[in-house]
Amino acid sequence: MDRVAMVSGAGRGLGAAITDKLLSDGWTLSLGLRDVAQAEQFKVNPDRLLVSHFDATDPASAETWVQATIDHFGKLNALVNNAGILRMVDFDQGSEEDLDDLWAINVKAPYRLIRLALPHLKACGRGRVINIASTDAKRYRDGTSIGYSMTKHALLAMTQAVRHAGWDDGVRATAICPGAIDTELLADLPGVTPKADRLTPETVADMVAFILALPNQASVPELIANTRLETVI
Repeated sequence: MDRVAMVSGAGRGLGAAITDKLLSDGWTLSLGLRDVAQAEQFKVNPDRLLVSHFDATDPASAETWVQATIDHFGKLNALVNNAGILRMVDFDQGSEEDLDDLWAINVKAPYRLIRLALPHLKACGRGRVINIASTDAKRYRDGTSIGYSMTKHALLAMTQAVRHAGWDDGVRATAICPGAIDTELLADLPGVTPKADRLTPETVADMVAFILALPNQASVPELIANTRLETVI
């Protein structure tokens, strides 16, 4: 039976890798993209792919995307909140605007999508929410953006809330908490994990696919994959 998943920020980097992996696993996908032309990279039967404009800072686009998914496919089995940004905000650098952007995209956008999608995920009896968090959701490490870490901690809390809100209806939620991934998000940030030691987007996409394949009886609240040895994570 066709399984339908929504994936935000699917146009490049980790989002594109998740899209490729889920398509190869037989999923039907609804992609939320700021630039819908990015979907042209995915060579698949058009019946298995819906592309909608989605701007994480625009509440109306979230509602339009979820409704378009339901109107087109008639159901929803999974939501993957992948879209996110990184801005350096600490006590010495960054602005209030940077902090507002982090909260708008990393926290409010996934909250909004979950709220809209949850009734449909409950209806299928085996709904899944995957939030792409970070090891920065598990601890604070010197040199990390405080603003970024704050938002990922919030996303982790949100994941736990989803588990409670949907448990009796078969909804399971997982926060994927990877270390450094080799994407444009990190670029050449000072102090970041060396390129050779970073996770590949394909590795994290495999983690997403693994979680989505598990039955209701195998609930995984968090899946952490660090790239460095740390005493506490």
